[in-house]
Amino acid sequence: MRTVVFNQKGGVGKSTITCNLAAISAHQGQRTLVIDLDPQGNSTRYLLGDATDTPRDTLAEFFDQTLKFTLRARTTDEFIADTRFENLQVMPSSPLLDELHSKLESRYKIYKLRDALAELDGQFDQIYIDTPPALNFYTRSALIAAQGCLIPFDCDDFSRRALYALLESVQEIQADHNKGLTVAGIVVNQFQPRAKLPQRLVQELVDEGLPVLEPYLSASVRIKESHDAALPMIHLDARHKLTLEYIALHDALQAAAAPGKARKRA
Repeated sequence: MRTVVFNQKGGVGKSTITCNLAAISAHQGQRTLVIDLDPQGNSTRYLLGDATDTPRDTLAEFFDQTLKFTLRARTTDEFIADTRFENLQVMPSSPLLDELHSKLESRYKIYKLRDALAELDGQFDQIYIDTPPALNFYTRSALIAAQGCLIPFDCDDFSRRALYALLESVQEIQADHNKGLTVAGIVVNQFQPRAKLPQRLVQELVDEGLPVLEPYLSASVRIKESHDAALPMIHLDARHKLTLEYIALHDALQAAAAPGKARKRA
């Protein structure tokens, strides 16, 4: 399953959700890959820690290769790095992605990520794609390459207003480039059950029939400690309330995807 985590608004928890769901998949024995398309590289740093500063082949080198003719193109798995965690690998980000953006867009390399992931068929059970906070070349590439889209929602009125335009953007990609793409759901992040505003905003989304997923992810300082330690919650504190919420969310997504996989095999 290839899942993209996408929201045009920054600070809604895309990297945190990407890495924690991926870490749980890997912890449960699934071969898992994280693709970090955000030039800020938060997912890369979260999973690699201090090793982030070690020179390596990154997505910048991968995309740069698509701009050049070469007799011996490197295979996709040559741009994949191991993490400290069993079953979990990453295609690292790089600040150089910003410099390549306009060239890739003008040369219409929008399908290159989809083609690259096709090379990896059978190598991974789960692929999670982190995206920049913008509907740009990298985000569109991810939506074209993915099967499911998760949309983080941080219980803010600005996020709610942006949600409708975001869903329209996903529908446009579905219609024009990727008919197999589905909205896997809206992930409620930083939820405070005792505060009236988050309760009201989330309930309004539910009442409108939008695919709001449960459980909601609680606000906790523990997640900041997780970032600082470069340890996803399943490795930092496996019994914490937030960890259990992530596990329940992960398992619900896996269960929802399973019938579709069964039909495909049939």
